[in-house]
Amino acid sequence: MSLTFGAGPFGSRPAGRFNADLRVPEPLLYFERSPLRVRALLAGETVVDSRRTMLLHESGHLPVYWFPRADVRDDLLVPTERTERVAGQGELRFYDVAVGDRVARDAVREIERAEDNATFLAGHVTVAWDAMDEWFAEDEQLFGHPRDPYSRIDVLKTTRHVRVTLDGHVLAESRRSRMLVETALPPRFYLPPEDVRTELLVPSPHRTRCAYKGSAAYWHVTIGDRLEEDLVWSYPQPQHDAEPVRDLLCFFNERVDLECDGETVERPETQWSRYPGSQGGAQALRGLMGRRR
Repeated sequence: MSLTFGAGPFGSRPAGRFNADLRVPEPLLYFERSPLRVRALLAGETVVDSRRTMLLHESGHLPVYWFPRADVRDDLLVPTERTERVAGQGELRFYDVAVGDRVARDAVREIERAEDNATFLAGHVTVAWDAMDEWFAEDEQLFGHPRDPYSRIDVLKTTRHVRVTLDGHVLAESRRSRMLVETALPPRFYLPPEDVRTELLVPSPHRTRCAYKGSAAYWHVTIGDRLEEDLVWSYPQPQHDAEPVRDLLCFFNERVDLECDGETVERPETQWSRYPGSQGGAQALRGLMGRRR
């Protein structure tokens, strides 16, 4: 969950502190029932359809859907020889998913022997997000990864004087930006294009997808002969959480010098430096299966 990574209270760089010395196991797991009916499709066939969906939250990772074994189409599963021991979870067995000529290799993992402190995983399987063509929660299509019920996004108008520079070159100045605050992530300032030196921007083919905000478009920044790749992004067709920042431009705090009302804003950790999307980005964490791949 959002609370277990980044600046969250149980993350690697907590923004605050407790009044007690909490000894958090590594990894920290939290397994809870989701109220949603969740489906995953491959080549037009429903691979999983569950009204008993579970969410596994693991420290440092995005949430992952787990399902009772009976809610996955057994006729589409092909056992493999692969097994893997995953710290905190136990021994996992892998299955391919075969639909006609389409085969998703090692797409399903089943808990074969759960660790003593993770016996709640027994009888459940998880499906690799990227191996499926489509995911739905109820009848709404999902993108990127399961949504975290503990994540929150606020977008606030601000008249603070925001100034963005790079090696002494002014890239933007504004008193009409929008401040986007997202759980456990550094705040982001989205600026009107009129307040940005857009003549320095070069469109990039790079795209990322945020489960909450939509698809982000990117721009490089040119300063003389220097090219800073994918330094700026925007949401031209946002999902609902990003509607207030539609078409506004944002710079990576980690890679520029940012001032607010004349005060320097400390650069955040660089692990999110290419992924402005939700929870640090699925691409950065690759926690979609509850484990790095």
